[in-house]
Amino acid sequence: MCENHDHELGFDGQSVTYRRVLWIVIFINFSMFVIEMSTGALTGSKALQADALDFAGDAATYAISLWVIGKPLLWRSRAATFKGGSLLLMGVFVVISTVAAFDRSEPPLAGWMAAVAFMALLANVISAVLLMKFREGDANVRSVWLCSRNDAIGNVGVLIAAGLVAWLHSPWPDLFLALLMATLFVSSAWSILRQAQQEKRSTHQH
Repeated sequence: MCENHDHELGFDGQSVTYRRVLWIVIFINFSMFVIEMSTGALTGSKALQADALDFAGDAATYAISLWVIGKPLLWRSRAATFKGGSLLLMGVFVVISTVAAFDRSEPPLAGWMAAVAFMALLANVISAVLLMKFREGDANVRSVWLCSRNDAIGNVGVLIAAGLVAWLHSPWPDLFLALLMATLFVSSAWSILRQAQQEKRSTHQH
């Protein structure tokens, strides 16, 4: 779950160490997308599937962030527009697929849901630790660290939902969390798209 925050200019990502770390984090996120999407489909957990899409979105976002390092502001704003649009589409997809599952009576498999959510939490904590030394960079660099930090917090929500599913033997905690994550996707997408437009306008004024 990325959010774009204004931040004073700092480290712009142009170092071999940062690029290497970013590649590692991209690999971690893509691997977790495959694991969570597969497990979410097998267990019937919409929250895991939503979190899997978040991992996919983050992997793509980090790849774009890697690509735009050192490029002019106009290119970075165009990349941000693509990021925001993709995140918005993910949010809409999660809402539609979750609402379509409202009439199901069987809850997802809470044990598997919790186990994979714990793996996702561990993956995001590792990513956040690797990126921590770069957290005071420019907006492009800083947003990468914020994504991993925020996702680690989101994984705690999936663990709580898994506990509630097991306790209540109900699918509703899972569905509610999926909708909450979709709301965060849309909110973050709006923030990114708004800043991208501001950056585009600033390039036209110079």
